[in-house]
Amino acid sequence: MDEKAFQRIKELTELQGTSGFEEDIRSYMRKALTPLVDEVAQDGLGGIFGLKHAAAEKPRVMVAAHMDEVGFMLTEITPRGLFKVTPLGGWNPYVVSAQRFTLKTANGNYPCISSSVPPHLLRGTSGQGQIKVEDILFDAGFESQAEAESYGVRPGDTIVPLVETIKTANGKNIISKAWDNRYGCTVVLEALEALAQEKLDYTLVAGANVQEEVGLRGAKPAVTKFQPDLFFAVDCSAADDTVTTKGTFGHLGEGTLLRIQDPGMILLPRLKEYLLDIAATHHIPYQYFVSKGGTDAGAAHTSNQGIPSTVIGVCGRYIHTHQTMFSIADFDAAREMLIQVLKGLDQSTIETIIAGK
Repeated sequence: MDEKAFQRIKELTELQGTSGFEEDIRSYMRKALTPLVDEVAQDGLGGIFGLKHAAAEKPRVMVAAHMDEVGFMLTEITPRGLFKVTPLGGWNPYVVSAQRFTLKTANGNYPCISSSVPPHLLRGTSGQGQIKVEDILFDAGFESQAEAESYGVRPGDTIVPLVETIKTANGKNIISKAWDNRYGCTVVLEALEALAQEKLDYTLVAGANVQEEVGLRGAKPAVTKFQPDLFFAVDCSAADDTVTTKGTFGHLGEGTLLRIQDPGMILLPRLKEYLLDIAATHHIPYQYFVSKGGTDAGAAHTSNQGIPSTVIGVCGRYIHTHQTMFSIADFDAAREMLIQVLKGLDQSTIETIIAGK
């Protein structure tokens, strides 16, 4: 990874935008996409895509990241000026407390922290017990509901993690928030730059959806609008390698993920063969991956008349928290995989994948 790629990762992961509130990331993507494509278009929910047009009657291939990160929506301001929230996306409630956030309002952004109970106040009790996200208060330092409201705070505002993106001491990994899925946003832009001078035998539609973390909502309007014949999600998945790599899926440093199954998608045989051939031909490290969670590929493949779909992914430790660790080598492998997959596709290959013969 060169310094330019790291700076792009840093910029994208430090941007803040949870589900339904992706405007800062969308603005970044629009600016970056525009010089790389023939046209930039947006769907009705806010997904943004660049199109590299081929001749008429050519197939359409879609590559989709998602812009949103997990966060919270403010649902109530208490009389003491603190906030009750509901999660946007999946959170382990035990990692929410005592963290820094940004409260985003119509009047501006304010620093905010999540509450916790000091051990001093737990003495003589049976402990804190089972925690629910809805029981954790968020605190921006306001003294009352009226004061919070005077600063423009209202229900429906969002609260997003505040984190600096850094490299680990050995230079092999990066620590950030929102790698799920600013990874995808980054690799889409990297691939488009690499393909800038390529003449493709299909129309390429590449960009990012919205609201993936709240039920894969952005993929369906996007594929309805752009009508792809093939769909590639680019997304980050949970690593499971901190104790053992035997019998687990998602290991840092072992390459891009070849997702063969999740609750919403089964990798089709011809598409699997194509991915394996690309990896072998270009000596790209990969690892098989089975997931308990889904991606936009799961929503895309049952849309329209059925779209062969897959995921070109990476894994990250501790996703859906403030701090994710991911491998630079895995990112490089995924980047190369996406570029070579897109270079290798032609009309005949696409038709073979669709026909399944």
